[in-house]
Amino acid sequence: MVSCDFIPVTIGGITLFAFLLRSKAHGLRGQKERQLRRFYEFFAGGGMARAGLGVGWKCLLANDFDAKKGASYIRNWGSDHLIVDDIRNLSPDDMPDQPDLIWGSFPCQDLSLAGLGGGLKGARSGTFWPFVHHIQTLRDENRAPAVIALENVLGTLTSHQGKDFTAICRALRDLGYRFGAIVMDAALFVPQSRPRLIIVAMRADLPMPVGIIRQAPQVPWHTKGLRNAYDSLPKTLQKQWLWWEMPKPAERILRFADLVEDRPASTKWHTKSETRALLSMMSEVNLAKVETAKSAGVRMVGTIYKRTRVEHGIKVQRAEVRFDEIAGCLRTPAGGSSRQLIMVVENSSIRSRLISTRETARLMGLPETYILPDRYNEAYHLTGDGVAVPVVRYLSQHLFEPLIPAAQSARV
Repeated sequence: MVSCDFIPVTIGGITLFAFLLRSKAHGLRGQKERQLRRFYEFFAGGGMARAGLGVGWKCLLANDFDAKKGASYIRNWGSDHLIVDDIRNLSPDDMPDQPDLIWGSFPCQDLSLAGLGGGLKGARSGTFWPFVHHIQTLRDENRAPAVIALENVLGTLTSHQGKDFTAICRALRDLGYRFGAIVMDAALFVPQSRPRLIIVAMRADLPMPVGIIRQAPQVPWHTKGLRNAYDSLPKTLQKQWLWWEMPKPAERILRFADLVEDRPASTKWHTKSETRALLSMMSEVNLAKVETAKSAGVRMVGTIYKRTRVEHGIKVQRAEVRFDEIAGCLRTPAGGSSRQLIMVVENSSIRSRLISTRETARLMGLPETYILPDRYNEAYHLTGDGVAVPVVRYLSQHLFEPLIPAAQSARV
């Protein structure tokens, strides 16, 4: 078994704090099991929420229906607490003890703006309801967690004209929780544009720590879209709302260029003709970005997504590039157009290729020691469908750990 901690490392001449997977005996340094905060991780994927929580937390249950993701979870965390099965098939016997926290990154496909719009009635995002059922079961057995955390795309706020967000809030209220939400962009910590909605709920019968909630929204966590969603909630749900307070993190110094591999193992650099073909797919605006990068006099690293655009009534596939030292949001690969590429420009030299799987792992804040699947698409799917590790770490430090009463962290 392994756990996670922070260590200083140097990448590209820059010293920063990164996550290190280390042996349990060494990482915990003799910390007693009863002092650990305990959690369930539903829709666990490769265990990125677990990596973010780090030492001081004990996993009681991890669940995901995807066998390939489960295999990666086992390679990195072991199999002691993992159940690979549909969440609907879990029983109370599968959920041991009483967790302090339940984390749920429930599927986003039906809530995403790029999805089919099924919302919480969709086959994938609709697994939110079995998740709620399991918490109700724990509540009936006096084992409800102190804190529930839900992570999903921003489309959750507007899905079905806000009705899905209202349904989530109502479900939390009916479970006996007060709740609030924040919007966190992974770009605060790693060079990837990845805004996500985090809903955090606390049991209404527990005392609220001082200094953890505000009377009004806070920048950058409470965006205009989130405030609009709150305004659309029924008054009865607004009464249960909490404006969570967290400090703004220090300015990120890590650039995307610092994460790029010169000799990636999972992919190859394009031939000159393949790079020319990619350039031929660019609009004049994007070609101008490349020319600007060529004249910069320094090595410039950009990322590219292929997107379908309508021009003069005709659908055209375009390659769209950005050179702002940040990668586009990683997405699960559903065909070549959703796999991100990189372009390295240095004076007149232009090179391109698919982003490597290790680069995607770095963009998610995973450590170098994290074992990725051997197959490219499986590794890309694992990282693109996960939660950014430092986002969870920040939430744990500034919300989860203060919210969980000390009495629940020191069990007999």
